[in-house]
Amino acid sequence: MTSVPSLTRLPCGNRVLDLARTHVMGILNVTPDSFSDGGRYSQLDAALRHAEAMVLAGATLIDVGGESTRPGARAVSPLEELERVAPIVELINRELDVIISVDTSTPAVMRETARLGAGLINDVRSLQRDGALDAAAATGLPVCLMHMLGEPGNMQDNPHYQDVTREVGAFLAERMERCASVGIPAERIILDPGFGFAKTLQHNLSLFRHMEALHALGRPLLVGVSRKSMIGQALNRPVGERLYGGLALAALASVKGARILRVHDVAETVDVVRMIAAVESAE
Repeated sequence: MTSVPSLTRLPCGNRVLDLARTHVMGILNVTPDSFSDGGRYSQLDAALRHAEAMVLAGATLIDVGGESTRPGARAVSPLEELERVAPIVELINRELDVIISVDTSTPAVMRETARLGAGLINDVRSLQRDGALDAAAATGLPVCLMHMLGEPGNMQDNPHYQDVTREVGAFLAERMERCASVGIPAERIILDPGFGFAKTLQHNLSLFRHMEALHALGRPLLVGVSRKSMIGQALNRPVGERLYGGLALAALASVKGARILRVHDVAETVDVVRMIAAVESAE
């Protein structure tokens, strides 16, 4: 297996994530328009049942999102996002023993969900919205910085790179520096290469192949490719038929040193992670 940073304990609010092993993060979209499961979990009871099922299946983190970031997704107001996300964060924190990640770029959502029990801020915009850096710093929570150029509405408008892996690494390094400038130390940062965000199929494949280069940044990697278009394009499969391609990428990401796999299909991915761990722990 690819070597990864030596830090193994990441405080996440009132819980701790052990980064000595690979974890599965279950996706909980409480939005009406996400590309894979939009609208299925917008009701509080359904969302809690789904979160509980993912925890029982082996997820150690639940990623709650109230704003779709699929290509062409419409923007939502901070109030609308907060009304979607805050109740389920509070409920999960009360009912389940799991780290809650909040998939948000909105400062008000960061602050309020941290108060309600969130343990991780997962920002696809890498804390670039006005006030996001200060809000994230004020929570004291770890943050996941993701690479994306532009906004979801325009990110796929002819993205171009000379060297996608090097440029993704440079972007993430710069965002780490900006975090340090407001008091968010490297020890509180996770990095996401941003597969499917402002990248063509070839960009995604090349970045995945050379992912180990990002370990030079010294931070754990989160990989999210579940059901994404890179699988559909490579295998010519619609969203509902991308499980096996996703599991192949999950296995490869784990072997390449990713420490968090963000997925829709938790039970299947947990089996992949456990099987790899069983082989690697054998004499």
